[in-house]
Parts: sequence; C-alpha cells; structure tokens
Amino acid sequence: MAQLPPQTIQRDPQLFYWILFPITVVMILTGILRHYATVLMASPPKKVEQPALKEQRSLMHGVAVRSNFHVLTAPSFKARREFLTTAFESGAYLKDPERRGQPPANPMTDPGAMDGMMGMMKNNMAMMVPNTLIMSWINTFFSGFVILKLPFPITIKFKSMLQAGVATKEMDPRWMSSISWYFLCYFGLQFVFNFLLGSDNDGAADAGNGPQAPNMFGPGVDADKQFQAEAENLAVIKHYSVLDDVEQRLLEGIKTR
Repeated sequence: MAQLPPQTIQRDPQLFYWILFPITVVMILTGILRHYATVLMASPPKKVEQPALKEQRSLMHGVAVRSNFHVLTAPSFKARREFLTTAFESGAYLKDPERRGQPPANPMTDPGAMDGMMGMMKNNMAMMVPNTLIMSWINTFFSGFVILKLPFPITIKFKSMLQAGVATKEMDPRWMSSISWYFLCYFGLQFVFNFLLGSDNDGAADAGNGPQAPNMFGPGVDADKQFQAEAENLAVIKHYSVLDDVEQRLLEGIKTR
C-alpha cells in the first residue's frame, strides 16, 4: 500500500526568533510577575478561632476514620464510630451550637467570608487581565502564522486545538499555529515556574493567608448537616480489616513457593 509523502511547509527560520521565542519569554515573565503580584495583594494572615478550628478538624477526623477503617481492628473501629456518631449527632463540635437548626448565616455579613471572596476576586483578576492582554497581542501581531511542527504523530482530533487561527483543512495536524503555542505554554510551563519560583508557586493565591485550616464549611453551608451526613456515612460502613486471616494467607503464600 502506497503511503503519502510527508507534508512539508517552507517556513522562514526567523519565525523562531520573532514569534516562538518572544511568546515563550513573555509567558514566563508574565507568570513570574503574576506570582509576585498575587503575593503582594494577598491578605495578611488571620488567626483561626479555636471553636472553628475544632469544628473543621473534627469533621476531618470523621472522614479519615471512614476512609481508613480497613486498617483498624473491629473493636477499635466500633469504638471510634460510636464516639464520633454520638458527637456528630449531638452537635458537640459545632462552633455555634445555639444556631443549630437555624439556616446558615448570610455570607455577605461574615467578615471572614467576605475576605475570602475578595481574595478570590483578586486572584481571578491577576489571571484574567494578563492572559487577555497576551491573547490580544498574539492575535494582533502573530495571527495566522504556522511556527513549528511536532516531532511525533498525532490524530486529526488535535487539529482544531493545535491549528487555532489557521483555517486549512489539508494541513498535517502536527503543524502548530502561534495562538496554539500560547495555550501550550499556558498549560505546560508549570515545571519552569516550579524551578524558578519553588514548588509552592501554584499556591500563590493563598500565600498570604498563612497556615489556616481548610474551610470545609464554605459560605452558606450548614455545618450541622455536614456532621449529620458524616454520622450516617460512618453508621452504614460494613467493617472489614486487611489483617483478617493474615496468618492463613501468609502460610498459603509460603506453601505455594
């Protein structure tokens, strides 16, 4: 069976210096500036009150027991389940037990929730504004350019992703346009940022918030319902242990050798 000759396109070597290299450098510099801008705009660390921290950690304890029950013996798991379900159902870990049964407070009146929403808004703006400017810059000056060819074969399904801005049906899917190179840099430069900024650079949005406990009860979420649901999840578990009949399984494994 005859095979089609590989498709070749005569490209100006200067495309590497005037399109591919500038886009890559701009993406790296923008990521670095966005990281430091996010750090500067981050809110100062706030102290988590003990009742709120106890509420969050207690639910995390229940989730940990439910997820790892198979490493516990039956008596140990039964004791933990009875203790946690009783505490969850009675509301012993609620930070505001007097509000039990009432609808959750309006997040707009909670200063902590407002600070969290403002932080998210700042982070979103730090992501949206630079990306919008870079895409406008590429569409204005580099639209329609085919800049490189991937060294490995790909299917036709990647054509629309790699050849954005180039309306040519017969072109080999391995050819990549300038705007597609931007998207590839956007999703593929994380390792470069890890090398330049450290492995925690992707958490720059939370860099100024300190070592706070994760807010498992977001704005508008009823904490009591979360505890009740976790108590039901613990109650329906059918316990088994990975150590059940371990001696017999060990002896059978030795015999088969």
